[in-house]
Amino acid sequence: MEVVEVLCMKGGVGDASYAQNSLLQKKVISLTKPTIYEAITNYYCNNFQATLRIAALGCSSGPNSLFAVLEIVTIVDKVCKKMGNQLPEIQVFLNDLPGNDFNTIFKSVSKFRKDLEKIMGVGAESCFVTGVPGSFYGRLFPSKSIHLIHSSYSLQWLSQVPKGLESNKGNIYMASSSPPCVLKSYYEQFQSDFSMFLRCRSEELVERGSMVLTFLGRKSDDPSSKECCYIWELLAVALSEMVREGLIEEEKMDSFNIPQYTPSPYEIKCEAEKEGSFTIDRVEVSEVNWNAYDGEFCPSDAHKDGGHNVTMLMRAVAEPLLVSHIGDGIIDEVFSRYQKIVADRMSREKTEFVNVTVAMTKRG
Repeated sequence: MEVVEVLCMKGGVGDASYAQNSLLQKKVISLTKPTIYEAITNYYCNNFQATLRIAALGCSSGPNSLFAVLEIVTIVDKVCKKMGNQLPEIQVFLNDLPGNDFNTIFKSVSKFRKDLEKIMGVGAESCFVTGVPGSFYGRLFPSKSIHLIHSSYSLQWLSQVPKGLESNKGNIYMASSSPPCVLKSYYEQFQSDFSMFLRCRSEELVERGSMVLTFLGRKSDDPSSKECCYIWELLAVALSEMVREGLIEEEKMDSFNIPQYTPSPYEIKCEAEKEGSFTIDRVEVSEVNWNAYDGEFCPSDAHKDGGHNVTMLMRAVAEPLLVSHIGDGIIDEVFSRYQKIVADRMSREKTEFVNVTVAMTKRG
């Protein structure tokens, strides 16, 4: 089955949904506010527009979809007031793959408008929201129509599972035990996908238009390093246990590979420079704890359990892919085992995700 048909976060608003388990992603969006502010300020210094078109790529389906938009529109309002300009009409395009749960987003638009009114007052009615289903590894918008593109925790997902992974047995992603040819296949797929992404966006952005992109990434030069692959290695441990017990066919595990690549800042810059349409304005690296509730108020006793929190986060992300490959009959057992493994490792090790944020401007 094609990745475009099955890659989506778990929809709805149930306990295991992405909507209920994406606090970590919200934290990452908040970390990029200064970079977005800088990008919007730089654009508006010389390019005031009566209509501003913003695209949120890989918006997913939870509250973060409109949280990111709220942050961006609020920043636009602040920048305009600081410069003495009238707030433009703002057209927001929410993009994700066709399987994304857009209905959940649209049901929350009325709340988004109320939140916007509380923050901005007059002018909130000038923000219009539209859904755009489709892969961002192809064209999505007319030429020279978009002013700002924002994407967070989406571009690490590949357009397809790389070819040539037959020797990656016992793993579901790049791992310390993966042969060099597997790492090479993953990297080449990232290069192909990201260069296509840049070519498409260079056609769609206006001159001097901006992009702020946040990847789940890594600091290390090693693509199989623990900082980016460990979370998937632990899921492979749970699946391997179930293979040994005859609960999952070995062939099914061996043929299952995660379509993701967590790039380093250097790899991102290399592809951008090679493609040539953009100037890189800023590159930042940050970390967030695997447990999004670490140091936060816990809304329930369950959220006091870090292993539970991380498992629910990963289930919301990985369940649709797993179900498409091994069925849904044993999914609860998979994540029950995964939770025990994750909790054990978190009790003994420091566990963090690495984020790479890049701000780019289209060359004039």
